[in-house]
Amino acid sequence: MGEALRAYGLIVWMWTRSTMAYRTSFVMTALVNFAITGLDFAAILLMFSQTDRLGGFSLPEVAFLYGTASTAFGLADLALGSMDRLGLRIRDGTLDTLLVRPAPVLAQVAADRFALRRIGRVSQGLLVLGWAVTRLDLDWTAQNLLLLPLMLLSGAGIFCALFVAGAAFQFWAGDASEVQNSFTYGGTTLLQYPPTVFTKDIVRGVTFVVPLAFANWLPALRILGRQDPLGLPGWVDFAPPLVAVACCALAGVAWRAGLRSYRSTGS
Repeated sequence: MGEALRAYGLIVWMWTRSTMAYRTSFVMTALVNFAITGLDFAAILLMFSQTDRLGGFSLPEVAFLYGTASTAFGLADLALGSMDRLGLRIRDGTLDTLLVRPAPVLAQVAADRFALRRIGRVSQGLLVLGWAVTRLDLDWTAQNLLLLPLMLLSGAGIFCALFVAGAAFQFWAGDASEVQNSFTYGGTTLLQYPPTVFTKDIVRGVTFVVPLAFANWLPALRILGRQDPLGLPGWVDFAPPLVAVACCALAGVAWRAGLRSYRSTGS
């Protein structure tokens, strides 16, 4: 693990130095990323121009869900957003180059072409989250103060696990980046809206099958003082760190199995 983190850090630092060599370009691309991701929240604002409630939730409450989901996903996308390039490397055989280097393959794939501009998504999510917190009358107990950062970090961990698991699937599928995106980008879009606007089957699916609900729905509903649609026990709201660890462990198993199955292109 230490070797992987060291290799990842060195590669990220290399790409960061390369990016900062053209600072004006970096600022412009980060601002564009900020603006593009902000279109999702603009769509929510348009909905609330026609109604006062969405699934029983007010605009600040939906903004809270949006901010937590976007920030958690943004952190994961910043760290592992390059994983969807694995399918291309498998098809053209350039993954072989990574296999012969004295560094863990996962660290090399994760840090490949590290895009610092993705910090625009994180800052945009934090901005919306900050606005929501100032507009909501929340009971900031010590429990809730601890739950908020744990929710963001655990959500990032769950999304990181999805990035790795999706990349592992590409060893067998050849190119499954869109399947991966349906769970990562699609998952964060789902979590930006209240669970009450979806059927209970969907809520059960993102709770017990692909546990995206632990990324923000369950802990966020506790902070907002709302009941979850499934009526789960209260202790479940504090389970996101354990769920994130379990997801990362399973993703690691899938990655190792996929890497062992790799047979190269023969080129």
